[in-house]
Amino acid sequence: MPDISDFAPDFTLPVTGGGEIQLSALRGAPVVIFFYPRDDTSGCTREALDFTALAPEFAQIDARVVGISKDTLTKHDKFREKHGLTIPLASDADDTTCEDYGVWTEKKMYGKTFMGIERSTFLIAADGRIARVWRKVKVPGHAEEVLKAARAEAENTATS
Repeated sequence: MPDISDFAPDFTLPVTGGGEIQLSALRGAPVVIFFYPRDDTSGCTREALDFTALAPEFAQIDARVVGISKDTLTKHDKFREKHGLTIPLASDADDTTCEDYGVWTEKKMYGKTFMGIERSTFLIAADGRIARVWRKVKVPGHAEEVLKAARAEAENTATS
């Protein structure tokens, strides 16, 4: 399971809007990766809307924000259109990236045990190392907290 100061596991995933997104190609600026369980559920929708609302502020510090779940691109596209999301959503259908980041975990709900994505966010520094990790994320206020950390990371990069 990757942690702070480790190099973030690289990935190449299909992304909404066409094409693919490769983490290592985004080096040089902060990257926020938020893993979420499923499109169009209440918590996941709120989180995606919060990151979308703050997208212009992330852009001001040249930070990229990417959401990742196991949903298909077709589901992602419907989700984005339905809610007016502007952030890219990547599909990790085979859960390789989720496993690499340690977010594909055993979960329990209503007495049943199943495998699923633990809502988690990673702030990747410009050099490709993990700067911050949030696990078992509670959605209210989370995007704002990540923006604050991303701003601090961008300032650190600018002064180094």
